[in-house]
Amino acid sequence: MYEWFIDKLEIFPSKQYEFARLNMNYTVMSKRKLLQLVTEGHVDGWDDPRMPTISGLRRRGYTPKSIRDFCERIGVAKRENMIDLSLLEFCIREDLNKTAWRRMAVLDPIKLVITNYPEGQVEEMWSENNPEVEGGDGGRGIPFSSELWIEREDFMEEPPKKFFRLGIGLSVRLKSAYIVTCEGFDKDAEGNVTTVYCKYLPESKSGHDTSGVNVKGTIHWVSVPHAKTADVRLYDRLFQVDDPSNEDGDFKDYLNPNSLQILPDTYIEPDLANAIPGKGYQFIRKGYFTLDKNSTSDKLVFNRTVTLKDGWVKK
Repeated sequence: MYEWFIDKLEIFPSKQYEFARLNMNYTVMSKRKLLQLVTEGHVDGWDDPRMPTISGLRRRGYTPKSIRDFCERIGVAKRENMIDLSLLEFCIREDLNKTAWRRMAVLDPIKLVITNYPEGQVEEMWSENNPEVEGGDGGRGIPFSSELWIEREDFMEEPPKKFFRLGIGLSVRLKSAYIVTCEGFDKDAEGNVTTVYCKYLPESKSGHDTSGVNVKGTIHWVSVPHAKTADVRLYDRLFQVDDPSNEDGDFKDYLNPNSLQILPDTYIEPDLANAIPGKGYQFIRKGYFTLDKNSTSDKLVFNRTVTLKDGWVKK
């Protein structure tokens, strides 16, 4: 019919080209189905960071460069095909690895007390913004004290043979700071470890290490008296199955119940209180994050853009 009109109207015979719609796994691309997710409250609007919309990707921390890179890699096809979401995640990791500033945040904290560090003393440790950039892309000072927050997973009561973090008698380097050796720990009434006790080597300061001691592990930390707090939102794939549109029954039955995990009052280094909206940050060893639009000076909220590695490969 289109060509019939062109012929009868005697207008320029433009050529039609038809291309297939882009489909990605673990999500839906149909506007009708996306509308259902929004109107029925399964997601927080069209810009929910789990949605495959430009506004959703932007809020999650995806950069224009990463999306263009993704589009160039997949090209344009005339047959419908399914694109692996891992490719989009690969593109944003490639971009943020070169541009995101490194910062320290402790998401599941326990306290570390350095018993031989002078009580009340505060040092400023220097750390680069991005070691992938020549010159480190500048840097910032991080306050260091005798009491620190560390990740719960960085300590084990009975560590296995190749555990290169903290356990009784084991040593690690605190990122951009000193080497510490674990000597003891406290537990609460439920048997959970609450505090780890260590001694530090004064001559092992990063950049000025004369201790001669080599350790295999490095862990991140945040000084207890200087820590700021933030809510951290860990986003994962919206659906549990590869192609929810082709499954039996209602596609919404396959929504991933763990696609959003909220961690309240996590501890972040002081510089993150001045996080720049729209900028990517790598929380060291934890993933890439960006400041959410609903953040306020009293309540910071960070969205995880993507993990450091593709965890779904193992799953």
